[in-house]
Amino acid sequence: MVVCGDDGLAHRLAAELRGVYEEQVTLVVPPAERTVRPPVVGRARAVSAALLDRMVSAAVNRAAGNGTPAAAQSEPAAGQRMLEAVEATEAVLAEAGVERAAALALVYDDDETNIRAALTARRLNPRLRLVLRLYNRRLGQHIEELLDQAAALATGGAPGDGPLGDGPLGDGGAAGDASTTVLSDADTAAPALAATAVVGTSKVVQTDGLLLRAVERLPAAAGEPDPPGLPTLALLSANLNDPAFADGSEASGEQGPLLLPDAATVREAAAAGRRGSVVLEQVAYSAGPALPSGRGVGVVAPLASLFSQRLRWSLAGLVGCVFALAVALWLATGIHPLGALYLTLLDLFSVNDPAIGSTTARQILQLLSGLVGLLLLPVLLAAVLEAMGTFRGAGALRRPPRGLGGHVVLLGLGKIGTRVLIRLRELNIPVVCVEAGPEARGLAVARRLRVPVVLGDVTQEGVLEAAKIHRAHALLAVTSSDTTNLEAALYARSLRPDLRVVLRLYDDDFATAVYRTLRAAHPQALTRSRSVSHLSAPSFAGAMMGRQILGAIPVERRVLLFAALRVAEHAQLDGRTIGEAFRAGYWRVLALDTGREGQGGSGLVWDLPDTYVLRSEDRVVLAATRRGLAELLRRRGRRDAGA
Repeated sequence: MVVCGDDGLAHRLAAELRGVYEEQVTLVVPPAERTVRPPVVGRARAVSAALLDRMVSAAVNRAAGNGTPAAAQSEPAAGQRMLEAVEATEAVLAEAGVERAAALALVYDDDETNIRAALTARRLNPRLRLVLRLYNRRLGQHIEELLDQAAALATGGAPGDGPLGDGPLGDGGAAGDASTTVLSDADTAAPALAATAVVGTSKVVQTDGLLLRAVERLPAAAGEPDPPGLPTLALLSANLNDPAFADGSEASGEQGPLLLPDAATVREAAAAGRRGSVVLEQVAYSAGPALPSGRGVGVVAPLASLFSQRLRWSLAGLVGCVFALAVALWLATGIHPLGALYLTLLDLFSVNDPAIGSTTARQILQLLSGLVGLLLLPVLLAAVLEAMGTFRGAGALRRPPRGLGGHVVLLGLGKIGTRVLIRLRELNIPVVCVEAGPEARGLAVARRLRVPVVLGDVTQEGVLEAAKIHRAHALLAVTSSDTTNLEAALYARSLRPDLRVVLRLYDDDFATAVYRTLRAAHPQALTRSRSVSHLSAPSFAGAMMGRQILGAIPVERRVLLFAALRVAEHAQLDGRTIGEAFRAGYWRVLALDTGREGQGGSGLVWDLPDTYVLRSEDRVVLAATRRGLAELLRRRGRRDAGA
């Protein structure tokens, strides 16, 4: 794997590939990055010193053969080789070994730099799996199609149809599927931020528009039946409550976590009552009332909001007077009640002839009706003007309603905040936004979704109170300023000590320090501090492993992978029942994708009976260990090579 970047995402992605997927990584960063301490994620796999020496020597020899070295090499870290270069030029990419790599990630902060390097890398290795970080989403779609088409022409196949080979999880080399994936750190971080604000965890997997989270169930509840269609994925260590174990140390004599156990093992653990379990459940929200959403919302204001309460009472009073006059005319003249109402309306609008020669009662009623008509004219004019003003303001920003509670207060409607807002509304979660700039890009989205917005500096007193922070479910601070996010969180804590707080912080070390301090100061409240690179790296790493990888969820010191596979390409699944396809400790089929591939439709069926027979045309979502997924992809690669 080759990773090229100029910020924290490159280091985080390299660490994710080493610690989660146990991959060999070459990291290309600018020379200034030597002074930056890279973040540490997970447990990196040690690579033998002899292998590293051979890699470095070969690279040096190649650079020396070309005259001037293309990139300076730093001391190799555990499981990775680092090159220092200002830009990912053709010489630098060749030095990094792109011709033999399985995948290349270009995560520079500049779109043009990533595109230029991607075009060069595709020419050097048409079968390379490319992952690009682009902020321009529309341009990204065109670049993805262009690079896939170039790979198809170079390899003589359809875009994305190249064989996986042994794959990066196997043992057989660097053959890839020649696919191109364009990602944005804003899009990849939004689901995890939304899930953290709702359920307090970023251990989520996104598939088919759903957010699934890993839930740890206590040993006392481990004997309860599993959720429908979502079996037990892991049994936690028996020593999970040991303080030494919580600090990351191994306790001797105790069994570690068991991934994908069979039913008998789960029953034994439940009977013993000493081990918790991990299951998947859909991220749901029930802390507050839902806000209206959907197409057409925000175009027409609700009827009750067209007129003020005072105007509605005035109209009701005048209508009552009209009916009272009609009843009096009916009693005075004895005509039919409908006729009396008709004559009263004529008098009211001064349409009828004067009641000359009629009884005194009729004349008095006609005068009263005319007086009521005079009173009605200004009320009708006020109603028309107020309704016009309401329609003009229907597209304006809404204010938080008085009775709102249990909502999420979202600070910042920039690139990240806009994506998070859309994700929260897709989950039908009530949101109140706070934005300082009246020209922020997310205000149009908030207006379209009819989400209440408070315009003002969140650091000023009274802004969070206007967002109903005292009745909120969570505070999600995702502005571009770390100090603003921290100040808002501390002020919200002073208003409500038990509030759930999620902070977006740029620096990983700073995020860790803030989390520990807030947790120590407010142990009864849930606090999460996340950097965008921390939340984006798993999605980028999954894309580098192949489009079939949906995500990874850590279970203590081990990792559980989730993938979407075609049954026809795996002999271990084709023609077998769900029960027969399950292999304890290796893989388990979780859901069936009922959508037709290539037609844009997709729907997952989670409650699958063990007797269901997997057909060749089926696509499934499965959970697997690293060893299990490596075996699935390796056997597929060997069959493709033989064909």
